[in-house]
Amino acid sequence: MNKGKRYKEISSKVEKSTLYSVPDAMNLAIETAKAKFDETVELHVKLGVDGRNADQQVRGVVVLPNGTGKQVKVLVIAKGDNADIAEKAGADYVGGDEMIAKITGGWLDFDVCVTTPDMMPVIGRIAKILGPKGLMPNPKSGTVTTDIAKALKEIKAGKVEYRLDKSNIIHVMIGKVSFGAEKLQENFTAIMDAIVKAKPAAAKGTYIKSVTVSTTMGVGIKVNYNN
Repeated sequence: MNKGKRYKEISSKVEKSTLYSVPDAMNLAIETAKAKFDETVELHVKLGVDGRNADQQVRGVVVLPNGTGKQVKVLVIAKGDNADIAEKAGADYVGGDEMIAKITGGWLDFDVCVTTPDMMPVIGRIAKILGPKGLMPNPKSGTVTTDIAKALKEIKAGKVEYRLDKSNIIHVMIGKVSFGAEKLQENFTAIMDAIVKAKPAAAKGTYIKSVTVSTTMGVGIKVNYNN
């Protein structure tokens, strides 16, 4: 496949064999972001674990110090007082059975789904829809909770979830190009610190195998990360 002129220009500025320092990687990501929109900066971390084993799963949440730069739409499935709390706390959508029916009908216009423990049996009816989309509420990510107001505050402030994919790689956004290198580096550090602390006891050998950052339309920039 032929690469476009813009892509080749970006690629020429990034040495594929070079491990860049974190500050240099952030500056290079910004320098090579040439799209007409504010590109997202993503972090990709290859881990030396086997996620097929339950005792080597790596998953958690981090509230980024500088947020994500993304307007997150939050659906809260709750009833009674919890529904009222969700509305007052700034949820974009709130409801119970009617929301389950909408989702069953194909509606998925939200980024995060939060619910209370008592609603999980109801949520189970749409697990096959939410699960593949990464939208299924989970206690480990703080999206199944009795404190709806706190969950909404953290999500709106820039909470992100990190988890292994099938290739044992974590993909997570660390902000927008417009943040500037310093804020991107702060977000990068917050996530990497969390991933390091989440190292499973069963993991053997090198834990952090590789670290790469990239922008929406950019190329991968390898980062020299030592911990």
